[in-house]
Amino acid sequence: MQMADGTGVMLVDKPAGFTSFAMVRVLRRLSRVKKVGHAGTLDPFATGLLVICIGRPATRLIGAMMEGKKHYLATVQLGCVSTTHDPEGELHATGPWPAISAETMEAVLARFRGTIMQTPPAFSALKHQGKPLYHYARQGIVVEKPPRPVVIDELEWLDARSQVEVTDPTVQLRIRCGKGTYIRSLAADIGAALGCGAFLSGLRRLGSGCFSVEEAVTGAALAGPDGRALLAEGLLDVEQVRKRLQYSSEIYNMPDYA
Repeated sequence: MQMADGTGVMLVDKPAGFTSFAMVRVLRRLSRVKKVGHAGTLDPFATGLLVICIGRPATRLIGAMMEGKKHYLATVQLGCVSTTHDPEGELHATGPWPAISAETMEAVLARFRGTIMQTPPAFSALKHQGKPLYHYARQGIVVEKPPRPVVIDELEWLDARSQVEVTDPTVQLRIRCGKGTYIRSLAADIGAALGCGAFLSGLRRLGSGCFSVEEAVTGAALAGPDGRALLAEGLLDVEQVRKRLQYSSEIYNMPDYA
């Protein structure tokens, strides 16, 4: 740990309802360090691992951290679409949908494994002329970004072995993917391919690169009265993190991050 100067890396299990920046503010207050950032945004409705870097030596590692594979548990709601591809947008039912066979589900999921072309969602932090896309979308301005390649290493329907057809419109998927992948867009694209529409109704980040949510401290606890003690106990030393990154296959052959 480095609580002597307040710098290091904190693994936080972000609760639903908190923005990623809200958790950054909590850590900034607890550490009393101004330079604080995170290695990958989680939307307010999402939960799970948020890697927060405190102090300049730690924030210099953000680029390397973001190169790591992400591991998610996603809940996809079939038969309904959202203007934002998630529960924060306007929802519209697509009408009754027929039961989908397990074979059909697997065939559709197979189309999204490997390297695919994905169109970034309109409501995203991706920049256009210096401003995030959601800035334009909130004003009703549609900015279409061209599809770009992303890598889906694992895409598994968790109930596949126990069901012969999709009888519940709520589908659980385990996903491992590369950087730049929008799970919201993936959910919407799967719904379109199934012909029934879908949106991402829940998301939990289980891992990011060489870090796991099992190592994380809950964000609610950090925001409570024992927050500073929990920070002191859980803060990872910058050198310790650098060694973990160095030996992690997730960033093999990446540019120097020292």
